[in-house]
This record gives sequence, C-alpha cells and structure tokens, in this order.
Amino acid sequence: MDLKKSLSELKCCVVIPTYNNDKTLGRVIKGVLNVVGESTGVIVVNDGSTDGTSDVLGLFEGQIELVHYDKNRGKGYALRQGFKRAIEHKFERAITIDSDGQHFPEDIKVIVEQSLKNPDAVVMGTRNMNQEGVPGKSSFGNKFSNFWFRVETFIKLDDTQTGFRLYPLKPVGTMRLFTERFELEIELIVRLAWKGVEFVQAPVKVLYDPEERVTHFRPIKDFARISVLNTVLFLLCFVYYYPKRLFSMRTLRAIRDEAIKPEETNIKKAVSIGFGCFMGVVPIWGFQLIVGLPLAVLFRMNKILFVSAAHISIPPFIPLVVYFSLLM
Repeated sequence: MDLKKSLSELKCCVVIPTYNNDKTLGRVIKGVLNVVGESTGVIVVNDGSTDGTSDVLGLFEGQIELVHYDKNRGKGYALRQGFKRAIEHKFERAITIDSDGQHFPEDIKVIVEQSLKNPDAVVMGTRNMNQEGVPGKSSFGNKFSNFWFRVETFIKLDDTQTGFRLYPLKPVGTMRLFTERFELEIELIVRLAWKGVEFVQAPVKVLYDPEERVTHFRPIKDFARISVLNTVLFLLCFVYYYPKRLFSMRTLRAIRDEAIKPEETNIKKAVSIGFGCFMGVVPIWGFQLIVGLPLAVLFRMNKILFVSAAHISIPPFIPLVVYFSLLM
C-alpha cells in the first residue's frame, strides 16, 4: 500500500495536540513526517505549553501547520482547534496521535488500511492494555470507560481511551461539542455513535516509558469530569438514544425478520401465538412474560410472536378478554 497516496485519496491529515511534552514531541513529529510526508498535512496544536515546546516546534517550521495559543485550555479544546483547522483546509478525515511518545507513527498505516475498507467509520487504534508496563490506573480507567460506552451506545470497544484514532470530519463538524478536556474524546465517540457512525478497531503498539513520558491526566479532577459526563450521557440515553434505537428502521426490520422467519413452519408460529395468548390471560398479571419467555426460549418458539400475543391482556383489551371468557 502506498500510504501517502492512500492518505491523499482519503483527504486525511494528522492532528497532534501537545502540552508540555518537549521531551517526546520532536520524536513524534519526526516519526509522523517520515511516515506521511510533509504534503499530507500535519497539524500540531500547541495547547499553551510553558516548557521548551516552542523551541521544538521551531525545528519543524515550514513542515507542519501550527495552531498556537498562550493559555492552556485542555486536550479536548486542542483537538477541537485541530479539527477546525483541518476542515478549513478541506480535509475530510483526521488522524489524532498523542505527543507523549506512547504511540508508534508507523501504525498510521494500520489505521489507514481500516479506513480504506470502512471510509465512513471511526477507526480506533486499540492498545493492548494488559501488556507489561501499562500503569494499573490506566488499565482500570479504560475498562471503566469501555463499560459506560457500551451502556450508552450498545457498541463494544476494547480501548475507548486511546488517543490514536481516525475521525470522519463531516459528522464531527456538524456537532456542537461541550467539553474541553480529556472527557471530550468520550463525548465525541458517544455522540458519533448516536449519529449512526460505525466503529472499527485496529491493533496498535504502545510504549509507556516512565523516564520520559509526561501525563497531564489529573486522577481526581479529570476522573470526576468523565464521571459527570457519563452521568449526563446516560440520562440522555433514556430521552434520546434508547427510544431512537428502539424505533429505528434497523430494529423494526430485525423484529419483522424474526417474526416472519421463512424457514419456520406455520404450525410453530401458530403454537407460539397460542402459547402467548394463553400466558397473556393466565391470572398472574405482571409475571406472564417472566414465566412465559423462558419457556418460549426453552421450547424454541418464535419469541416475537409469543411476546406480541402475550400482550393480549394489556389494559385496553382486558374488557374484551373478560367478555369472551364469560362467553366461553
């Protein structure tokens, strides 16, 4: 695969947010430039660094697109500024990579390969968080984040905290983002999932070097911010995403396909409906489905037809049920 040609076809740039990582920043930028080339578009966002970052960036003048502001605003704000600049330059996709040296720029190829196969998807560079050298708090935080992402989107990902990703910029550009620090990466992927954007994973290498890596994650403040964000997103699920998912055309088609299985005999469908009606009128109101559904599964009945028929005893139908019961 010709990586530079593929990046050009995808209209993809690389965004590197950085804050006080002068020990590793130069190596990261050099590695990215060696892999993608200067013409591809490398956008570095200096998030108000106070160390030697400016001197490092000066070594790459003319080779990178620089976004700079004096006050530190947080990684999320830096990413937003990077995406804004990328969209201004007509890029349609952006790869984000951290400046702390944990990622290997050559893995950009793995990310791009997945994007070529899934051009509208978010590609997540999935790290092996169980390998030796990964801090315990990072592994725990990732599992915590993975759990809530699955609750909020029904999508299972192995690494929701990776900073090595490829975003399609069109849906990102239409979103009004509210967070500005580490929690923005969670807000982004949850809200993109709510928009119906697909996710694919690409395994990438990771290096945690305690002698040179500098992390600006504040365990108490940032974990609290992420927890508040997850609480808000979880509440929004009940008023927005869950109803949308329940009544989506995909769900309705799945229900239809399950109900009219062509390979299922009419006798089996009739038995499922009959058993559903029976359980619906059995005088154990409130417990019909709890008792009947396991039996329907056990005897391999049509679950959709069973559940539909069992609702014969919902309040509007109760007068009819009682009336016909008396007649019988």
